[in-house]
Amino acid sequence: MTDLQFALKLAHILGAAVLFGTGLGIAFFMLMAHRTRRPEIIAHTARIVVLADVVFTATAIIAQPLTVAALVDLVGYAWQESWVIVSLALYVFTGVCWLPVVWIQVRLRRMAEEAASLNAVLPPEYHRLYRIWFVLGWPAFLSVIAIFALMVWKPQFW
Repeated sequence: MTDLQFALKLAHILGAAVLFGTGLGIAFFMLMAHRTRRPEIIAHTARIVVLADVVFTATAIIAQPLTVAALVDLVGYAWQESWVIVSLALYVFTGVCWLPVVWIQVRLRRMAEEAASLNAVLPPEYHRLYRIWFVLGWPAFLSVIAIFALMVWKPQFW
């Protein structure tokens, strides 16, 4: 294996770790902030969470397909291999879950900031959006775990 292959594999693994780790961290901190029911804590946490999604998650989301394309060509995997196809489909599915989550995080932050500035309770819309945010996180996380398993085992489905 060449140094370029090792470098690409390392970049790919680090990107995957950033995606999973940042997502898990964001979910944990948002959950803990939400449990306080205190708008000022939720607003502060959501500001950091949105920033982390932009800086870390979005960067890794862009880097992953680039390293995949380079690795498939360089290592000699075939784009038609079933584990590659399923991995890519799960990656797209994860993105479909993540995009509304980011939009919801921004909305949650705004609602919490407004409630904090008015010394008011969180509106019902906040709680409705939080439930959607929470539900969307599960299939995304499970998909990422499945992608990890596919990268390790490389099963052939067809």
